[in-house]
Amino acid sequence: MIFERPLVPAVLVQRYKRFLFDAVLEDGRAITGSCPNTGSMRGLTSPGSPIWLSEHDSPTRKHRYMLEMVDVGGTVVGINTGLPNRLAEEAINAGQIGDLHLYSTLQREQKYGRNSRIDMLLTDPQRGRAYVEVKNVHFSRASGLAEFPDSPTARGAKHLEELGDMVEAGHRGIMIYLIQRDDCATFRVCDDLDPLYAQAFQRARQRGVEAFVVKCRVSPQQITPDGLIMMDEPAFADL
Repeated sequence: MIFERPLVPAVLVQRYKRFLFDAVLEDGRAITGSCPNTGSMRGLTSPGSPIWLSEHDSPTRKHRYMLEMVDVGGTVVGINTGLPNRLAEEAINAGQIGDLHLYSTLQREQKYGRNSRIDMLLTDPQRGRAYVEVKNVHFSRASGLAEFPDSPTARGAKHLEELGDMVEAGHRGIMIYLIQRDDCATFRVCDDLDPLYAQAFQRARQRGVEAFVVKCRVSPQQITPDGLIMMDEPAFADL
């Protein structure tokens, strides 16, 4: 995915109310912009961090600038949670995620489960249905290791249960963890920050839910899926 317009460099002053940030542009102007990530963004909001912004001219937008990337210790990290579905679709089409590229039809945002929407529904006359959920990953507190989630997510645990239901109904249930940074070689589910999600992940795996982890190459010019990396899965406990 190449950004249609060059991103604007700036320096982060603060991120607050989950959806707003203050920054200083290269010309010294102080601005307030929107943050397309309502999560905790743990480890990514240090004042003084170099950041990159997309610029929008629409008169319907309250803020002209939107936060897209943060430099963390020399690593550029994508924070926009609106991009992982698009990037996962690019990875599927490129044949980077198992056999998912062999499905003949891909539909986005389809209703399923208990009043939910699946990110992608893949269908094929020979292969049947594959329900694909995508999670954005940007948290890393140990060198080379990406983790999810970075804070408790009951909604994420619900998605795992619903994918397990789809498997028991005779379909495939697939979780894709999309890492918007390129300094990680392994991935783990973060059981200390959200033990309930970790338990839901174990239950889902035992029920037959598949899990893939996709790393991306990230720069202020583009974000590109860069294939699969290893998942460090804990031994299944008796649930």
